[in-house]
Amino acid sequence: MGSSPSAANPAPDRDWDVVVVGAGPAGALAAFDLARRGLRVLLVEKRRFPRWKVCGCCLNGQACSVLAAVGLGGLIDGQGGVPLNQIRVGLGGRQASFPLPDGRALSRERFDQALVQAAIAAGASFRPHTSARLGAADARGRTVHLRPGGGRPPGAGGETAVRAAVVLVAAGLAHRCLEDEPGAGVHIQPRSRVGAGCVLPAGTGGYTPGCIHMAVGRRGYVGLVRLEDGRLDLAAAFDRPLLTEAGGPAAGAARVLEQAGFPVPPALAAARWQCTPALTRRATPLAGERFLVLGDAAGYVEPFTGEGMGWALTAAAAATPLVLAGVRAWQPALERQWIRTLQRQVGRRQRLCRGVAALLRQPVAAAALFQLARRVPPLPRRLIRQLNHPPAIAGAPSPVYGPVPCR
Repeated sequence: MGSSPSAANPAPDRDWDVVVVGAGPAGALAAFDLARRGLRVLLVEKRRFPRWKVCGCCLNGQACSVLAAVGLGGLIDGQGGVPLNQIRVGLGGRQASFPLPDGRALSRERFDQALVQAAIAAGASFRPHTSARLGAADARGRTVHLRPGGGRPPGAGGETAVRAAVVLVAAGLAHRCLEDEPGAGVHIQPRSRVGAGCVLPAGTGGYTPGCIHMAVGRRGYVGLVRLEDGRLDLAAAFDRPLLTEAGGPAAGAARVLEQAGFPVPPALAAARWQCTPALTRRATPLAGERFLVLGDAAGYVEPFTGEGMGWALTAAAAATPLVLAGVRAWQPALERQWIRTLQRQVGRRQRLCRGVAALLRQPVAAAALFQLARRVPPLPRRLIRQLNHPPAIAGAPSPVYGPVPCR
């Protein structure tokens, strides 16, 4: 898998053009795109690298198109990404397959590390295992307080302060770097599902490469896909009562797989599971004086075929022109423009996913939708196109006019 990315030019600089908080796909791609344009960028991540994430190993056509637009079209295949050509849905003991063009499967360990290394190669400095919290803003920039050791509490020692003309907050679902910002908060949708996932050994049978296997149950769904090294990645979204009744995510996943008619991997119970906070949420604020929020930190909706990664990468690329303008001279209009940009580039697709998720929670509606999709193949193809359609990215080296597969 390679060695962990290390800090590039780890000089004790205190003044930066941009500080990016969070080295997931949104933060790392933003750091890359800004550093290659000549800005002095500090990328901060509270965890050590490489690290595994519950989900996000599927990249749809939208995600691949964004990478190509910013000059990283060969990154996924260079890391051994597995081409995805179909999604197989199981519901009520029946299955149906639908085409899924231009997608890839790649473990988050490899993908996130490759993005961070690209950012470092472009000139960004990287500080892993460091937590960040926004401080005060003034005419020169925004203060960011950094603490080594990731989750160490304030006052534990070693805290330093840096200043940036613009701060990008891409710190994930449950970040705390805006906790001192007036009005900061998160609205969690009632009955929001929680995420859970694990990686099963390469010898686990029953699931072919190149296909997303989506098992839809009465109180959750489970997605499975083969990774570049043959392991089987499992990512699920569960109603909380199911986890309580089943006694944990392994038993909950087994129930959903059985309901869908998919084989239950024997290694499920012995796997190492990781869970997430409530998935469907909306954060406030999305922008403020000299900062923009993007990626999962801005809000999240249950994804199905790699949409979450597409949203994160799209937001990262869309932030570039606003950050460039903000480094020159910050204006409150940039905050309003960012909110409109997120709504246009990400919000519409998230609403579509939210609508599909709501339908799948209703057994009668879900069964009817599934039968309709089987009988009228153009309907699921159109839905998948809507979720995968490449965005128009302002400031990209060249326009994205159609699907651009990762090469």
